[in-house]
Amino acid sequence: MAALLLANLALPSPARAQAVAPKRVSLVYPRPESERDARNSYVLDLLRLALSKQTGTLYQLEPAATAMTQLRVLKELELGHGLDIAWSMTSVARENALLPIRIPIDKGLLGLRVALVAADRPEALAGVRNLQGLQALVAGQGQDWPDTQILRNSGISVNGVGSYEALFRMLALHRFDYFPRSVLEAWQEVDLLGQGQLAVDTHVLIHYPTALYFFVRKDNQALADTVRQGLEQALLDGSFDCLFERHFGPLLRKAALASRMVIELPNPLLPAATPLERKELWFRQAGSRGELGKPQKAGLSSSLVAKTCS
Repeated sequence: MAALLLANLALPSPARAQAVAPKRVSLVYPRPESERDARNSYVLDLLRLALSKQTGTLYQLEPAATAMTQLRVLKELELGHGLDIAWSMTSVARENALLPIRIPIDKGLLGLRVALVAADRPEALAGVRNLQGLQALVAGQGQDWPDTQILRNSGISVNGVGSYEALFRMLALHRFDYFPRSVLEAWQEVDLLGQGQLAVDTHVLIHYPTALYFFVRKDNQALADTVRQGLEQALLDGSFDCLFERHFGPLLRKAALASRMVIELPNPLLPAATPLERKELWFRQAGSRGELGKPQKAGLSSSLVAKTCS
């Protein structure tokens, strides 16, 4: 009889099972401006990875009901209007308005830029040897992107455009000469949005220090801590680097970065708190020392540690 009683006590009651069931939390993230925009794939995979490192809570990611421009996304997040988390290139203004999670989810490669050009003008940047060469041309960028201010700060002419997809159409129509894109974005965008009318320049590499961060509302320290701790754990166990390599390793090898001329630009928008001293967070770029705006041959090496990635 005593044995039967002990066996019954060992069985989980509904109440006991409910007590240990993980809490379910929905997080709303920005819907991409274009349904053909593939840039979110890696970021969402990384966010899921970070959240999976936490126990006791099951997070479900849901896109916002409507697509918004980058500027509106950040404002809606700041005001608490339906968004829980977003990601963006950092700036002093953005870190003042929102709570940044200062782990660069792009390893700093958002600031390593190749140029999209019209397919019928593949040599548009072939003669560019220095900053003055870029200043003689017109770049296209999103009108509310920090990159626009960074380029203009160096005296580069920029045609600011309000629509993401319109940038590709306007480049094909020669409304501007080139469209600087991160090495993580350029080839995917040509494939998905170029419609056979665009190509990736093979000559120039523009670099400025920056970082792509996750941002949450100022009052959501708990979510910031959860994501930060998950990212730190993913860095420690190698799963961050494995995910990055799976998404971008082939693209970085395809980019032939070492054969390009690097033109260094300053970033006046870079916050002082950017963790540049944490070398493990960044894709290392060797041979980039020198006068800003001067060309250098790129000598690039990945900060990815050799690991067995499943």
